[in-house]
Amino acid sequence: MTSTHSPARLSESVYERIKHDIFDFRILPGDRLTEGELAAALGVSRTPVRQALHRLEQEGYLKVAYRSGWNVPPIDFNRLEQLYDLRIVLELAAVRQLCDAQNVPDFSALKNLWLVPKDKRLADGETVSMYDEAFHQDLVLATGNEEMARVHRDITEKIRIIRRLDFTKSERIAATYDEHAKILRFLMQRKAVEVALLLKAHIAASKAEVRKITLHMLHEAHGAARRPRDST
Repeated sequence: MTSTHSPARLSESVYERIKHDIFDFRILPGDRLTEGELAAALGVSRTPVRQALHRLEQEGYLKVAYRSGWNVPPIDFNRLEQLYDLRIVLELAAVRQLCDAQNVPDFSALKNLWLVPKDKRLADGETVSMYDEAFHQDLVLATGNEEMARVHRDITEKIRIIRRLDFTKSERIAATYDEHAKILRFLMQRKAVEVALLLKAHIAASKAEVRKITLHMLHEAHGAARRPRDST
């Protein structure tokens, strides 16, 4: 990484690099980070590193260490379970409102993205993850309840660190397309019971999958960290 970018872009670049390292378990829960070590590893000054670390701390991905530096907090699966459960409550309330609304909301943009032939589906997991977040946020936004949307957005940000793992397998991407398509069709038909059952099952399946993948990735990452390096 070079330091030829503007200060704002450089800080953003450092932020994205560290965040991806946390997301991909190259930086593990419990690891301690310091400005100096990160600056040296990334080839930048301490200023953009400090800015990036403070931003990650504000977003909950890091905590200030007792003496100096930052720690990556352990993954609290109990808290994540609660956030997923709260997400289900909000989204079920949203789809009930949408099914009961006097006018059917315009789902044209969602239909154009999710109701497509299989050969037109996106395959990149990171992109699908982003569109999946938007799909669920758009359902809540369509109710017109700004406070509900704000709380839902906050939950989305808190579970993003593991939720994106649901799109690392092609079969899960395919399932997302299939289930989103069914949810949309039920919504347009105002079948409140059917859409609620499918939506709840859809989120629950994602929650179970990301927990399994997270535990596996943590196990693999800790195993790799413990293995001795080959001597030369």
